[in-house]
Amino acid sequence: MSKILIAYYSRRGQNYVDGVIRDLETGNTEFLARRLAKMTKGTLFRIDTVKPYPADYHETTKQAMTELQTDSRPELTDIVEGMEEFDTIILGYPNWWGTMPMAVHTFLEEYDFSGKRIIPFCTHEGSGAGHSEKDIQRLCPSAECLPCEAVRGSAVHSADYSINEIINRINKKY
Repeated sequence: MSKILIAYYSRRGQNYVDGVIRDLETGNTEFLARRLAKMTKGTLFRIDTVKPYPADYHETTKQAMTELQTDSRPELTDIVEGMEEFDTIILGYPNWWGTMPMAVHTFLEEYDFSGKRIIPFCTHEGSGAGHSEKDIQRLCPSAECLPCEAVRGSAVHSADYSINEIINRINKKY
């Protein structure tokens, strides 16, 4: 039986959903991560930055673009204790500018993922996974990186098919 970590970055508050800015108490990626943790009995880990993003959605997207352009690595608030014990990492994130938020890049560079299986999922509003799969493979070349399950953020509450796809990848051989 795999020891599973569900590591995720998610934005609460203002989010782009169904073509409008909405205030979310729980971010879309966090919603899926919590469901996956319940279903897999995995350990949940929130990837978060020391310096919070602006409350305003548009200001956050500007900051995210600047971070991407400068290849920034935002400092994170916490570390995973006992990372060596996990063999499967379910990695969740929103698609920001065609890839993962730079905080997820920071997370992936802080640990040795050699021999681990990474099962990514992302939330988006029409852009799919972008090039995040390739970025994960580049950052974690010694890990087995499986295809990303891209879930429309506005559909996370009815994403049973995608959740089952992610769970099915845990023990499937590729």
